Amino acid sequence: MNKTKQIILVAALMLFATACEKDFDEINTNTTALPTIDPVLLLNGATLGCSYTTGASGGSGLIYDASIVQQIVSPVLGLTSGGNFNKENRPASATLWQNYYPNVIRNTKTILQILNEDKSNTRDNLRQMTRILQAYAFMVLTDEYGDIPYTNAGDGYTDLNFFPAYTPQPDIYADLIKELTEASAALNASGKIETSDVLYSGNIAQWKKFGYSLLLRAGMRLSKVDPARAATVTAAAFAGGVILANADNAAVRHDSNNNNGFGGTLNSTEAANYYLAEPFVNYLKSTGDPRLKSIAVRYVGATSGADQGVGKASATTDPAQQVGMPVGTNTTSPVVGGVGTYFAYSQADRGRIATQLTPIFLVTAAQCQLLLAEARNRGWITTGNEEDYYNAGVRLHMEQMASYSAASAIDGTTITNYLLANPYNPANALEMINTQYWVASFLNTPEAFANFRRSGFPALTPNPSTGQDIASGFIRRLQYPTSEVSVNAANLQTASERMGGEKMDTRVWWDGGK
Repeated sequence: MNKTKQIILVAALMLFATACEKDFDEINTNTTALPTIDPVLLLNGATLGCSYTTGASGGSGLIYDASIVQQIVSPVLGLTSGGNFNKENRPASATLWQNYYPNVIRNTKTILQILNEDKSNTRDNLRQMTRILQAYAFMVLTDEYGDIPYTNAGDGYTDLNFFPAYTPQPDIYADLIKELTEASAALNASGKIETSDVLYSGNIAQWKKFGYSLLLRAGMRLSKVDPARAATVTAAAFAGGVILANADNAAVRHDSNNNNGFGGTLNSTEAANYYLAEPFVNYLKSTGDPRLKSIAVRYVGATSGADQGVGKASATTDPAQQVGMPVGTNTTSPVVGGVGTYFAYSQADRGRIATQLTPIFLVTAAQCQLLLAEARNRGWITTGNEEDYYNAGVRLHMEQMASYSAASAIDGTTITNYLLANPYNPANALEMINTQYWVASFLNTPEAFANFRRSGFPALTPNPSTGQDIASGFIRRLQYPTSEVSVNAANLQTASERMGGEKMDTRVWWDGGK
């Protein structure tokens, strides 16, 4: 190349470089991408994350919670072993932890960080909504596992703190009560309304009811360990205003892009491996409860999973035909109840109440009314009549059946007749209230498990299976994930020693009273 050509080439390159430098910002800016994400979208992600991911075989909810409280059991050993045989199964016990920390807590912590850095403070309602949802998730986590990463949870994403200490459960509950009290009171209908919110479309009155309902739940959790504090918190929640109508229920709605995890499990590989437990079916049958027809299906004469499924001619929802699987049954156990094979025991109806599209309820009017019945019975609130709260709780849950499927709906006359045939008895108040709470929390598995431990009702018989991994009685908590054992071992060990051991029959703090 001659010198003239070299000079021309260098000049051209210099001009090109100058032009690129001049237009660098414009050239390298994506004009179609959002510069930042709207934090309300992170709240929506957290809300959807509050649904109970089951994992491939049923996860924490089906393998442990529902089996421990004897609503749903599996006769299958191996991947589904857990509450059905009181066996250790860390992959199953980990699913709630592995869903809630990255999909809920990570998002809520990020939202609060974004809002804290925004000095305009124009989205204070979003801040309070986030605090309430975060409190919900932390309450579920600590109720299931005991001491958990709390104060520094989620800091791995923002502050590179990958080894958070475990906060003692009494301290967690004290802070949850503070968070729910402050956030619920601070919500302001005159502030910015977050209409994109998928839980309540930003409705402030409904978010307040959600927050105070969680505060009611937190207060009632203390009934064993600190009755005086329980009374104070419960009264404050009631005064604030809790969920009393189904229109205000807190629920995660599902669609084709966001499936119900239980429905996914019960409609796929594990469809033939989960059955309604005998104590649950027998209780509903013994009282003529119309919810049995709404919940259950049995495939008469089924001898394999191929004989089960939506639309099968052998399917019956007749309550008289339902037979629950005895707790502790395995695939080699004698089949009782005249059903022939274990495939012919009753199941949660996967075509109505356990589809991939049915909602997951987090907090409901039925649950709140029943807690108020107990609070009134204990004298912790002084307004209203405990029988009225009790009847309202039962009625509301029966009416809630229509939210799963029109084919599960129960008409008002049937509900009234049930209440007349099964009247409230103040002499047996706590058992009646909390047994109904057990039914009203069907498929709200962490709450069914928590209230069973708190109240001691329903009066269930311990699992009779052999070779259990607990000393006696019932599982009282879930074990920590293997990932925590291997990565955050020192902090986990400190928490385990503080609680009394990394065992399934170690009681969480609020379960330690009498």
